[in-house]
Amino acid sequence: MSDNTSSKVVLTTKKYLAEAKMRNHFAVIDEPVNAGGDDNGPTPVEYLLTAIGGCVSITLRMYAERKGWDVGEITVNVSQIKDENGTHLSEEISFEKEIDEDQRKRLLVIAGKCPVAKMVKGETEIVSSIQ
Repeated sequence: MSDNTSSKVVLTTKKYLAEAKMRNHFAVIDEPVNAGGDDNGPTPVEYLLTAIGGCVSITLRMYAERKGWDVGEITVNVSQIKDENGTHLSEEISFEKEIDEDQRKRLLVIAGKCPVAKMVKGETEIVSSIQ
């Protein structure tokens, strides 16, 4: 059985403005003005950070529900950090309701199991071709 997920991105002839279609949903991608774009939408990196945050929060909610834990709203702030040590991602997770130390430890492990984070960590091969 095949479980394919896809996104089609078309870079228009208008600078860096791209249009993306995912299932029945549409998104715009662009670069900020200081990078030569017109700032008509988030950058590819901002979408990637958003995808990680969305995936982590959904993964945590699914796990918490299976355990019967009411954690309230889940907030995930994902940032790209560039410093003298290179580039890395920072993921700050918070819960509206109090969680105990055992829950905190378990939820932190589960956060690392989201499919998008696993892709970013290099656990998914990318096969490119030109049609």
